[in-house]
Amino acid sequence: MPDQILNSSDTYKTIEFPGAEVLFKDKNSKFYGYTFPISTENEVKQIIDSLKNQHHAARHWCYAWQLGIETIQYRSNDDGEPSNSAGQPIYGQIQSFNTTNILVVVVRYFGGVKLGVGGLINAYRSAAKLALEASNITEKTIDIHYVIIFEYKNMNKVMRIIKKHQLPIINQELALDCKLFIAVRKQMADKIHAYFDAVYKVDIKQVEP
Repeated sequence: MPDQILNSSDTYKTIEFPGAEVLFKDKNSKFYGYTFPISTENEVKQIIDSLKNQHHAARHWCYAWQLGIETIQYRSNDDGEPSNSAGQPIYGQIQSFNTTNILVVVVRYFGGVKLGVGGLINAYRSAAKLALEASNITEKTIDIHYVIIFEYKNMNKVMRIIKKHQLPIINQELALDCKLFIAVRKQMADKIHAYFDAVYKVDIKQVEP
């Protein structure tokens, strides 16, 4: 499960909701495909356990997942099928659709006829492809989060920059000093930081989302 690549753009593709169940058949074997949005590896086991309860008569529950935006982590699982005949073909489709923060599961009911390694690779790849095609894949921006700290008297200066660049305010704290929390698209982050940093008695700091 190594770290893999750095995303050089400031967008990524993912899903926000589980996709529709799909079915691929080959020589009486049935392959049910599913997609799920995930944010941590810990969510995977619970989803797999739920599918095992749903498909308690199935033979294999094979899957692959990918997490991360700029630094990627991934894992695939053949769940008893011949090595690299299930998990890797599923993961290949995650890569082909250029998605992340996603789990793809293919559940197999054995139909009595062996498919061979080549047949298995095709079946798991096809079921994963159908599942991803049935999902609502959306493109999101990679955002940098900042907090802007200033006195009330500088509110107009700060709001002028926010309105000019249409920056979303995520949260605010109005006490002795004002704190506005904003999200900035990565490719604009340095410029926006410089705009606020140039304003007298206005501080801007990067924060975790």
